[in-house]
Parts: sequence; structure tokens; C-alpha cells
Amino acid sequence: MRNKRSELTRKFGLKIKIERTKRHLSQDYLAELAGLNIKTISAIENGLSAPSIETANDIAKALNIPLKELIDIENVTL
Repeated sequence: MRNKRSELTRKFGLKIKIERTKRHLSQDYLAELAGLNIKTISAIENGLSAPSIETANDIAKALNIPLKELIDIENVTL
């Protein structure tokens, strides 16, 4: 179970990074838009931390995409 969660956490972090870079945003600016600390964004993108649903929603809003689109990691490959 831990490996599966770790994979999901890494895929979700990668999805955020992909969406952020598509929009030409720095981690620092995304953090500012989402009301988060840059260390939080970095930890999530690197798969070191799994965000709460509230944090994921804040990130989705900052990226201007629906939360359900952000959490769709089915096609994300590591």
C-alpha cells in the first residue's frame, strides 16, 4: 500500500509541475497565487508530501483549472 500511495503522490506532484510549467509559472509565483509556501509547492511537486484536499483546491484555483482536472493523474507517467 505504501508504494502505491508513494506512486500516487509522485504522479500528483508531477501533474502539478506539468500544469505549472505549461503556464510558465515559477514555483514561487504559484505558491504566492495559491497562498502557500514555496517549500510546500516544492515538496508536493517532488512527491515528498501529499497535499490536503484544501491545498489541492488552492493550487487548482491558482492554476485556473478545475480540481477534478488537476487530480486526474491517469495519463501521468513517471
